Amino acid sequence: MNQAGRALAHAFGTGALTPQRAFFLRAELGPFRDVDAEQSFRPEFLRLKQAGWRVVPRLERGTYAQGLLLLTKHKEENFANIARAWSLLEPDGTLVCAGANDDGAASVERQVGKALGLAGSLSKFHCRAFWSNRSKREPPDYWRQLAELQPVGDGSWLSQPGVFSWDHVDDGSALLASHLPDDLSGRVADFGCGWGYLARQVLARSPAVSGIDLIDAEHRAIEAARANVIDSRARFDWLDLAREAAPAMYDAIVCNPPFHAGRAAEPELGQSLIAAAARALKPGGRFYMVANRGLPYEGPLKMNLASVQTLTDNGKFRVTVSIRQH
Repeated sequence: MNQAGRALAHAFGTGALTPQRAFFLRAELGPFRDVDAEQSFRPEFLRLKQAGWRVVPRLERGTYAQGLLLLTKHKEENFANIARAWSLLEPDGTLVCAGANDDGAASVERQVGKALGLAGSLSKFHCRAFWSNRSKREPPDYWRQLAELQPVGDGSWLSQPGVFSWDHVDDGSALLASHLPDDLSGRVADFGCGWGYLARQVLARSPAVSGIDLIDAEHRAIEAARANVIDSRARFDWLDLAREAAPAMYDAIVCNPPFHAGRAAEPELGQSLIAAAARALKPGGRFYMVANRGLPYEGPLKMNLASVQTLTDNGKFRVTVSIRQH
């Protein structure tokens, strides 16, 4: 359990809170086993599942006496999660939040206090834990709007906080899209699909594509991608490709590696996706990837694939195409 989780546990250890029927959003392994847990990030979800927790990617409904929430470093995601958590509480139910000081937990605490009121708080392990009792006060409309899919970009896309580059087209994805060919055919995949931008570009440019699998480790991304890629050729898979096998073999794969891991830069995830792509490509299959040019991906590309070619390099991002040998 991270430091914020330890602070959350400490709130119970002080006797300030009483364990009751509870939910746990952004759940991580810890002492709170008898809860209804929500974890949308596939690696954490699998860890909880393997440990015997009751866990789902999204809690849709329920009425609980108590809710637990681990905050992230992303302000809008926290507001969305607080709004959703508030809606799951019964009247007078208690919502307990915890987050790291370095991630802005104190700022979130102040805003929650202003909007909903605070029943208590503590500081421990370089984190803040604070709690509110549900009254007739409701989260601001903006927070509640963030908890659902909403238009982004030019208005033709839907997304939500918790997804990489959730409110705009990522510059790297746009660069890769501008260098995709129009002759892709057969079965294609988008590894780390996000909210579906690249997959929709592939389908628009290459009519000979017979099917495309949109795969991401973040369930919220899959929810958004389903709303954005309305095409009978599209299939959606919530998978951790670093640990789980791709569902098919492909003629081509496109990828903007989500090196942010939802929380911090971890280029190892991109390296894992490169290896996963090499395993999932048919002989002669093509792998199109964009990545921050400072990340160590050239070695893994050459190790796993052949004919690594740079299509463009704008000083910030590099787009490459690699081919799996026969």
